[in-house]
Amino acid sequence: MERPSLAARLPADGPAAPDAILEGFLDWLGELGLTPYAYQEDAFLELVAGRHLVLGTPTGSGKSLVALFLHWKALCEGRRSFYTAPTKALVSEKFFALCTDLGPERVGMLTGDASINRAAPVVCCTAEVLANMALREGESLDAPYVVMDEFHYYGDRERGVAWQVPLLVLRGTHFLLMSATLGDPAPIARRLREDTGREVARIENEERPVPLDFEWRETPPHETVEALLEQGRAPIYMVHFTQRDCAERAQALTSARITGPAERRRLAEALAGFRFDTPYGRDVQRFLRHGIGIHHAGLLPKYRLLVEQLAQRGLLRVICGTDTLGVGVNIPIRTVLFTRLSKWDGEKTALLSAREFKQIAGRAGRKGFDERGSVVCQAPEHLTAKRRSARGRERPGPRPRPPRHFVPWTRDTFERLVARRPETLEARFAVEHGMLVLVMQRESARGSIHGGYRDLADLIARSHGSPRQKSRLRRDAAARFRSLRRAGVVQRVFDPDLGRHRVRVAPELQWDFSLHHTLSLFLVEAVRVLDPAEPDYALQVLTLVESILEDPGAVLMQQAEKLRRELLARLKAAGVPYEERIERLAEVTHPKPDAAFVYAAFDVFAEAHPWVGVENIRPKSVAREMFEAYRSFDDMVREYKLERVEGLLLRYLGQVHDTLDQGVPDADKTDTVHDALSFFRTLVARVDSSLLDAWRSRVEGRGAPARAAEPSAGAPPEVEPRSLHARVRAELHALVRALARRDFEEAARCVAQDPEDPWDAARFAAALAPFFAEHERIVFEPRARQAHWTTLRKLGPRRFDVAQVLVDPGDENLWCVEGEVALPGPRLPDGPLVRVRRIG
Repeated sequence: MERPSLAARLPADGPAAPDAILEGFLDWLGELGLTPYAYQEDAFLELVAGRHLVLGTPTGSGKSLVALFLHWKALCEGRRSFYTAPTKALVSEKFFALCTDLGPERVGMLTGDASINRAAPVVCCTAEVLANMALREGESLDAPYVVMDEFHYYGDRERGVAWQVPLLVLRGTHFLLMSATLGDPAPIARRLREDTGREVARIENEERPVPLDFEWRETPPHETVEALLEQGRAPIYMVHFTQRDCAERAQALTSARITGPAERRRLAEALAGFRFDTPYGRDVQRFLRHGIGIHHAGLLPKYRLLVEQLAQRGLLRVICGTDTLGVGVNIPIRTVLFTRLSKWDGEKTALLSAREFKQIAGRAGRKGFDERGSVVCQAPEHLTAKRRSARGRERPGPRPRPPRHFVPWTRDTFERLVARRPETLEARFAVEHGMLVLVMQRESARGSIHGGYRDLADLIARSHGSPRQKSRLRRDAAARFRSLRRAGVVQRVFDPDLGRHRVRVAPELQWDFSLHHTLSLFLVEAVRVLDPAEPDYALQVLTLVESILEDPGAVLMQQAEKLRRELLARLKAAGVPYEERIERLAEVTHPKPDAAFVYAAFDVFAEAHPWVGVENIRPKSVAREMFEAYRSFDDMVREYKLERVEGLLLRYLGQVHDTLDQGVPDADKTDTVHDALSFFRTLVARVDSSLLDAWRSRVEGRGAPARAAEPSAGAPPEVEPRSLHARVRAELHALVRALARRDFEEAARCVAQDPEDPWDAARFAAALAPFFAEHERIVFEPRARQAHWTTLRKLGPRRFDVAQVLVDPGDENLWCVEGEVALPGPRLPDGPLVRVRRIG
């Protein structure tokens, strides 16, 4: 039976009255056959009455339904609402859920990596995105309703500031704060009332719809899994705390008794047609065919989304995931199996907090399917591992020793975590350069002598910290403000309208200029030292960009390992003694191009900016290596054996693109820098556009046009010509690389498809057959990527002819790819731009 549409009940004749809003929602629930819990009815009434709501109920108790009601209320009033969460996986999951109930044309998503239907009346975004919007636009931000899910991140050491900023800035907003592990919410409610002047309702309920039982196991993990499956306690979520552990466990379980023939047939049918077209895709497919899912941040989004969809259909028996799966993603689980109770917290290995344990354990138990959920904890593996002979008998000898840096846990540890309440949330706040720039970009700053700096001082004064903490924050803000002035990012100018001086962000900076990273200001200053006329200027800029980003540790380790292998082979061939070889190998690290310049420039910067403190620069060459060699994503993954961390590499390349785009002033971007931008933008979009594709399919399925993302306030009115030219060159170069490899399936994915004149793999192969009859190969060396081989000719408003010469070994160069570009609006859209017309 098709799910009834909530959107179909929206009023057609203007804003609805509160009683009608509530009645319409309850009628829809009745049509679904759902009866709300008493606490949900109370929550609806509190929200209708206009009070903020702090909602603390267990996982699986229906908080999402309360959030849906607030979005519904906003739509019925013709107003906008935001949903925020800590992880992109949860944001995308809620995005698609809201698309189902409210209609995909009414729902948008902003995560930093993805921008879909951004002008929609309901926006799903990460907490950082909403915080940045609030800092830039202040109380003028159109956000009358905000749902903040997993609000316990308010106390996160690194990210808590993003959860506090909207509460401080958006004083006219109606908030719904939700979490299963709030602890004592009284301090939060009191601060929210003080910040906004609006009354705050608190609803707390510790009773779970599906009660939990808790069990300690001392059998080896694979035996535990098999026993739980035999007892009918699937699906099982095996909790790990590293991506490597997830992958190794999934591999080990392929030899266990997980699924039967009938289940494997259903899985094969469900996977038919899905493209596992990256190096790790084959492993992911193999795990899934065994009924084993894998879910962590190192996976590409399309694989995570597939695992979620298969789990929701009940096709996966075991899911090996990291603890991030415990943050609200809607994967039905009956049993949560902790493989350990300690993890690395960023500084040291430590036991889980009560909040972390309960957040993950709360995923157990499926309402409507299970009478009880199960939480099972493994004893430390070195104590449960049994050394067996070939006949299955236990072999004598000592048990395995615990690993290094091991933090032990026992049955008593487990029982204490079960009984303990979540810790009280501690407020977190910090001042960064990016915050200063965002605040000073507000239009309201024009009316103040001190510009947005006074707004920042007010923000610090109202932050949820002690007087001592606020004093430190004010000193830190003053030091960073002086740094921005010295760098020319902020200027003091005379305003004739005001008849006095004021402070502003330098007007020559691009509209979305950002200093998001701690050392973004170093990037701005260091780039200005470079000579744009140098042939490797773009590569030097890339090195500076990479130097301020967090290290993608797994990638750098593999780069260093490859260099060690190559050096070891040379040393052995040269007959170097063993001891000297070991010494030389110990000195090898990952590539650090221009390291001497980067370190020297940073030393100068640090002397002038004492706030740098312990922050250090981190030169590396991941993105630079790819751009310099024009290497594809799959090439990089295979060369460095990064199959298990494809998602990490993709996310890092997205960060490089965004920092290069928004962190380097436009005045310092040459044509080759624009080429680099387009290279990474095309690469990232090509590797995984699953979220955008899924949204488009929903929109088209409802018969509505898929609108391109609309520009936000202050966005440029037209496409910047250099950006367009660079984007077209990048797409055509990706196409030529695929054609040079005779990978015609990949070629078809590199271009925009015209439904009336499609170019599939067979058509590309047929069109290139005469070329390969004349020439041995298509040349794809640096000389074949020179700008003069690509032409772009304007035909009319936002319409262009394009052509790309195919360089051949004999340098006759008579063949080319011809096509066209038709832009739908003033912004470059997602997906390929170039439509092929002919090859000849």
